[in-house]
Amino acid sequence: MSQASPTLSRQLGLLGLTATGICSMIGASIYVVPFMIQRNVPGIGPYVLPAFLFAAIPAVFAAFAYTVLSSAMPRAGGSYLYASRALHPFWGFVASFSQWFGLSIVIGVIAYVVVPFFRDVALALGWAEIGDWLEIGTIRVTLSLLLLWTFVGINLKGIKSYEKTLIPLMILMFVLGGLVIISGFFFNQNDFIEVLKTKENREVISLPAVFDWGTFLSASALLFSSFIGFDAIAQAGGEAKNPSKNLPRAIGLAIFGVGIFYFSFTSAVYHAIPWEFVASEALEKDLSAAGLLAYLLPSSLGVVILLGAAIALLNDLPAMILSVSRLVFSWAEDGIFPRSLAKISSKNQTPARAIVVSGSVSTIGVLGSHFAGDFFLGIDIMVTSMLVNFLLMCLALVFFKKRNPSLHARVSVFKSDSLQLLIGIGGILFLTSFLIIHVSKDLKADVSEWYFHSTWVWLLVMGTASLYFFYRWKKLKQENPELEKSFKELPEN
Repeated sequence: MSQASPTLSRQLGLLGLTATGICSMIGASIYVVPFMIQRNVPGIGPYVLPAFLFAAIPAVFAAFAYTVLSSAMPRAGGSYLYASRALHPFWGFVASFSQWFGLSIVIGVIAYVVVPFFRDVALALGWAEIGDWLEIGTIRVTLSLLLLWTFVGINLKGIKSYEKTLIPLMILMFVLGGLVIISGFFFNQNDFIEVLKTKENREVISLPAVFDWGTFLSASALLFSSFIGFDAIAQAGGEAKNPSKNLPRAIGLAIFGVGIFYFSFTSAVYHAIPWEFVASEALEKDLSAAGLLAYLLPSSLGVVILLGAAIALLNDLPAMILSVSRLVFSWAEDGIFPRSLAKISSKNQTPARAIVVSGSVSTIGVLGSHFAGDFFLGIDIMVTSMLVNFLLMCLALVFFKKRNPSLHARVSVFKSDSLQLLIGIGGILFLTSFLIIHVSKDLKADVSEWYFHSTWVWLLVMGTASLYFFYRWKKLKQENPELEKSFKELPEN
């Protein structure tokens, strides 16, 4: 009798699933973006926190859509599975390839951005030679790739290894992030002004605070990136314990917990540091929460907070690698990608080849960040990708019952058809608006080359990917005339 093929193992509990979402969300998005946005969206000034709150609205709609869909289709591949079964396989591929490409690039961006945080730790400790060494381009790229592939290796070792790495890092991240919140609310802006005058003989120059809806909406569209990550929970559906209940719970816990943390964190930093100073400094150099608060804190505590920022960034890597690799696995399982990529390691019960492929694409993100000289290009690509992804998830929710009534009958949360329709339509309206704003801002940006516009990069990649999909789809239909019927059912894993 032949031995059964290995399958994904359901070892990921509610804590591990929630940590996957939290660690995919918290990182550069909180330590860097709310402050560097002063450069990327000039004029946002004191309105960063309201823009953050507004950005949460479409994210909540998308989270509710994921919650409903995950309860009915708890399998690996999340967004691909949801849209392919509730809309059409092509839209499932568009949603998930967009997500996969955007997140894979951002994994590389994060690996690249984290090195300067370690440089700042070294400088704060007085290790000037190490700090200078970490400024060297080739050293930075090499260390970024080393970090990236270390976490690829952890994912290759299996879910137990993944959980043992992720959960302690998450706890440490919250503890060190809590120090930022406490410090930010302990000091006020007058304290900062005095310290700046004493230490650097500088004054904070007052700037006019003019509210502009165009600027506000552009900032909100970019800050929306901070809420991306809870979808990683859905990609782990094939490895979740009691998935129909734990996937929706984990999504809710992740977006609620991270939302509170974001607003507390950003409020604390802007409570202590005048927005005028942040805006002017952002034009000159890259900023982080840790670097800004270092003006007010004892050097030892400043080092600890800098280290916390580095850990928060590192936290993104294992969870996001798991997320993107399960998309590759899911495509391969359906035959959209070569089926060899769906092979499960018999030793570790992981889709090893899918993990390696995703790690290789993330390597491009490292190299692209280095040569572009601005990590915001990668973030812009991710925002475009995820806005499209979330929009398709809301469309999938609207058409789910009509397109696939048998799977729709498995929905176990928000069972009311009218409530599902409200979530779907609300998400479509907000996400479409954000997508238009984001694309418009990108196309109007003054850049040196066309490929520094994230919209053109995204369209080029998705156009190429779509041609590949139709090529594979044609071959699959020749092999199986009943192909579309098989896409009404869930895969085994």
